[in-house]
This record gives sequence, C-alpha cells and structure tokens, in this order.
Amino acid sequence: MTAENPLGDRLEDDDYPAYTMGRAAEMLGTTPGFLRAIGEARLITPLRSEGGHRRYSRYQLRIAARARELVDRGTPVEAACRIVILEDQLEEAQRINDEYRRAAGRTAADGPKTS
Repeated sequence: MTAENPLGDRLEDDDYPAYTMGRAAEMLGTTPGFLRAIGEARLITPLRSEGGHRRYSRYQLRIAARARELVDRGTPVEAACRIVILEDQLEEAQRINDEYRRAAGRTAADGPKTS
C-alpha cells in the first residue's frame, strides 16, 4: 500500500481485510448509495460478515474506484460497470495470451522431439 494507492495492489489481498460499506464508501470518497448501485449493476457482490453485513475486499474497492472514475467523468453507472467488466476481461485474456506465448516459446526453444 502507498499513500497514492491506499487500497493496495495485490490480488492476494482479495478477502482480508474486508471493509464495511460505510468505510469502503469513505475510502472511495463516495456514498454507500454508489456501492449499492454498482452492486445492483452486478459489478461487485459484497462479501457477507457473520452478522450478514456487507463487506468489501481491497480488490473489490479497486474495481469500484475505476467505476467511480468513469462515473465522475459523466458515464452512467450501468455503462461504467460494463466498461470495467470488459476491461477486466481484456486484461485476463491478455494475461492468458502472454502465458501461452511464453510456454510456446519455451517449447520452440527446446527443439523438435525425436522418437
């Protein structure tokens, strides 16, 4: 975590700590209503504590922060959520492609197999 990125940047922190809706909204500089709206748009599904309270992971807050940037620029909430989801899918596809290319490069470097 840094001062510029208080939410951290590691996906391993997905579940802990999880922040209450009020604290999550405060960290994003928004209202709990915004978190509810992006939840209704199915961008993020809050975790539930034992008492049934909504809680948000660092990863979810990073996603919500990206949606918030788009909404602040005038994008409707529903569209912002779809954009963030598509961006996330694109990043995942690029990661898989990079892994495939690295594996193919290693196979090519090993040379042809002879029986």
